[in-house]
Amino acid sequence: MYSSGVSRRRSESMLAALAAVAPGKPLREGLDRILQANMGALIVVGDGPEVLNICSGGFLLDAAFSPQRLSELAKMDGAIILASDCSRIARANVHLVPNPNTPTSETGTRHRTAERVARSINVPVISVSEDMAIINVYVDDSKHPLEPIPRLLNRANTALQTLERYKNRLDEVSSSLSALEVEDLVTIREVVLLLQRMEMVLRIAEEIEADIVELGIDGRLVRLQLEEVMGGVEEDRRLVVRDYFHEDSAWHLEEAMTGLAELDAEDLLDLKRVGDMLHLPEGATDLDASLTPKGYRLLARIPRLPDNVVDAIVERFGNLSKIMRATIDDLDEVEGVGETRARSIKEGLSRLAESSILDRYT
Repeated sequence: MYSSGVSRRRSESMLAALAAVAPGKPLREGLDRILQANMGALIVVGDGPEVLNICSGGFLLDAAFSPQRLSELAKMDGAIILASDCSRIARANVHLVPNPNTPTSETGTRHRTAERVARSINVPVISVSEDMAIINVYVDDSKHPLEPIPRLLNRANTALQTLERYKNRLDEVSSSLSALEVEDLVTIREVVLLLQRMEMVLRIAEEIEADIVELGIDGRLVRLQLEEVMGGVEEDRRLVVRDYFHEDSAWHLEEAMTGLAELDAEDLLDLKRVGDMLHLPEGATDLDASLTPKGYRLLARIPRLPDNVVDAIVERFGNLSKIMRATIDDLDEVEGVGETRARSIKEGLSRLAESSILDRYT
């Protein structure tokens, strides 16, 4: 999955619950059967002690799960308790007694109970509305109504088109930065602009990923398209941050990556706030101030060059400018390189420099 922040961002717990009720899963078939029969249901996914403590009455089943059994048991008024992996039906016709002081915004009895149970204990709760024919999934303080598959597919395909446009613009900004790196003309503005674009692309991808989870088997083609568009973006973002961020005892690569991911939408549009995540030395606040890359990103584009060798080269020379000026003999002296690899690195950097500059000026 693509990890970033968006307004529709769903928790890992909610995504896991949506995966369990996605098309192609037995639980979803059972829920669809309940809807088709114009019935309602209240289902708790989890049969641990915390669930049993709020159960009253009903009867013990401990039977293997099947969609047919679920729809038959829904004919009774009480709640149905499933095992946490949905492999078994633990109890049926249960009266749930959550903490009555737990706040709820719902009005119907079934939905109020579902929301209170989800907020009281850490288990997903599913309610099927008999009158409105809607399936709601409750996890912690979140509620998510399952949407029709055609609507989800339409939304995912529209988001993919938007993602492709953003990705094309990202590629242009990335190529521009590469040329500036080769010419040693990079400023803070170009770096944070690229990071901003990368974060935007990753956040759109995360929205699509969440829809793919909910689509289940119906989202396979969307997933293939998403993976094709997003190939290498997340790793490239890590390399850009690694090239430019200033590390100290309290600020490491992971802190910088997490800081970027946690920027809200408004802060992400502020280039200076994005630049703060690089933790540059004091005084480097002007977006037009010069920066020198360490060289991780361009070295990573040379085929068959292991990460440990890239690390050794950067440690030996310190920045991309010095690496570009290094001779084959200089590179050969770095541990793990050798003459053959040194020649390959030198030729690879020359090709990258030539193609980057050509892309910039044509």
